[in-house]
Amino acid sequence: MKLYSKSQLIIISSICALAAVAVTLFTTLSISKKADERRAPQVSESTQNTETKINVASDFSDDDLVNFQTNDANLKQISTYTAEDGYTQEEIQNITVYEKCSDAVVNISTQVIQYNWFFEAYPTDGGTGSGSIIDKRGYVVTNRHVIKDAYKIYISLADGTQYEGKLVGQDSQTDIAVVKFEPPENIELTTIPFADSANLKIGQKVIAIGNPFGFDRTMTTGIISSLGRPIQSNNTILQDMIQTDTAINPGNSGGPLLDTQGRMIGINTMIYSTSGSSAGVGFAMPVNTAKRIVSDLMRYGKVKRGSLNITAVPVTQSLARYANLSTSTGILISEVTRGSNAEKAGLQGGTEAVRYSRSSATFYIGGDIITAINGISVSSVADYNSALEKTKPGDEATITIIRGKKTLDVVVVLEERN
Repeated sequence: MKLYSKSQLIIISSICALAAVAVTLFTTLSISKKADERRAPQVSESTQNTETKINVASDFSDDDLVNFQTNDANLKQISTYTAEDGYTQEEIQNITVYEKCSDAVVNISTQVIQYNWFFEAYPTDGGTGSGSIIDKRGYVVTNRHVIKDAYKIYISLADGTQYEGKLVGQDSQTDIAVVKFEPPENIELTTIPFADSANLKIGQKVIAIGNPFGFDRTMTTGIISSLGRPIQSNNTILQDMIQTDTAINPGNSGGPLLDTQGRMIGINTMIYSTSGSSAGVGFAMPVNTAKRIVSDLMRYGKVKRGSLNITAVPVTQSLARYANLSTSTGILISEVTRGSNAEKAGLQGGTEAVRYSRSSATFYIGGDIITAINGISVSSVADYNSALEKTKPGDEATITIIRGKKTLDVVVVLEERN
């Protein structure tokens, strides 16, 4: 066996290390270059902003809103089936709805920006989901989480064609987004009309069409299990959700929940599962909420909600002890925007600057504590956002506050959020 001196071992080790580094560099650069030479030269601030909106709604009008909500004219015309064809009444119903609506369900895929070891930006595949064509000009409604952080959005139709979509607007409080693609002039798109979700009943049959696990336009059926479910997601409570036992899996998000006439009654949004797959408990955003949100997104690129224009801080037990507050829940008003309607109505912010830790932001204690808005109890940030969710600028809101040891009601004319 040949022996090496210490200096020789050091030289050999250095050569091996340099070779390993060279191989790694070559592999990394190859991968970077291969990312379909679709490399983004620089990621601008607007690209990274998840709330970026591209306004393509200039040709939208009130008349169009009525059309895409109620008009069945753009549903695909299909053959009529009877029992003589060998199908049961329920099967005929399912077949009819699928053939009417499946062409209006799209598969949405995205690309997102990632960074290599050299902090160079490059696009890579993001998530996938579903969406519904609601307007023949190429407007598609889906979930916000389907297109969140997307650098590019691709919309695939039933005939296999794919188009690049643009974000019209998105709303984090309802998890709804609208995107748009440009269909060729010679194509007449199939659209899905909106129903009235106020008339839904528990036990009513419902149908979901989507792209679970990438299996295009899969149809599942079930019933409405419950109505009016509040589901908390981060600092937002999704109100009045439709609960269904219809099988909903990853990839179904953003797709339509339909009644037996082929009208959209909800947007499939999430599942409750311990395994990540369908456990028979799915939730859909009711279409009456979607109507309001979608119309604002198509007009303005955002949802115009009423706002108090305050800096809100959730009251916790530790904060209540520290500041000697009379309640351990609610929303502390840290600051009130100068010149705002809230200031004019008499709401008061804090005066003593504090922070939880050296790294946390400074806020102010000593201000009013909001405990209710329009009679809706507010004990957290999610409650606060939920209480304002259905309001619009110009609406009057009764704000119940604790000031010192007194409970007061203050009427504020809500403004558009700054």
